[in-house]
Amino acid sequence: MGREPFWQAQAALVAAVVLYLSLPGKFIVGPGWLEPALELLLVGGLWLDRPRHNRAEALRERRIVLVLLGMVAASNLLSLELLVHYLLRGGKAGGHQLILSAVVIWLTNVAVFALWYWQLDRGGPDRRARGDEDRPDFLFVQMSEPSLAPGWIPSFLDYLYTSFTNATAFSPTDTMPLTVRVKMLMLVQSMVSLITIGLVAARAVNVLA
Repeated sequence: MGREPFWQAQAALVAAVVLYLSLPGKFIVGPGWLEPALELLLVGGLWLDRPRHNRAEALRERRIVLVLLGMVAASNLLSLELLVHYLLRGGKAGGHQLILSAVVIWLTNVAVFALWYWQLDRGGPDRRARGDEDRPDFLFVQMSEPSLAPGWIPSFLDYLYTSFTNATAFSPTDTMPLTVRVKMLMLVQSMVSLITIGLVAARAVNVLA
């Protein structure tokens, strides 16, 4: 059974926790400890979700991971909504504070959607490790030219790169979405990124100017 290095996904979440702790209180949804706690629970969930032979346990733990991931994603979207609402209502904030908030939300967005792509593609890392995966959700370059990378399977860093480029270019680059569910996820991610950069970061630059 092939093993994907789960520590990469866990490291991305720990980085998201550190970033979130620097977010100004006015843009935090609920208690300040709520999202870091959810993200740390997700770190533990990813450890439990490592490839295993017991299919019933693997399915249960994957569902827990997806629920926690959905809660973290919702919390980040609500933070963006609070930030946009604050700006549209004429709220006053320093340019540095706005830039920091935009960077935290944008980077968390990249990490969260990388985890979504990693968990959903071909049934998730457990099924990819077993070789009994579902049909692919993404078409990577190595899949188009298997002779260049025999036996290649994507790792979390491949999905992180896909998430980063989608959030930067607002569209797929070298990795193509094949299923409706990941197309809709990429659409939402691009929309969040566009709002964060186009509204929040632009306002921050104007304030600093």
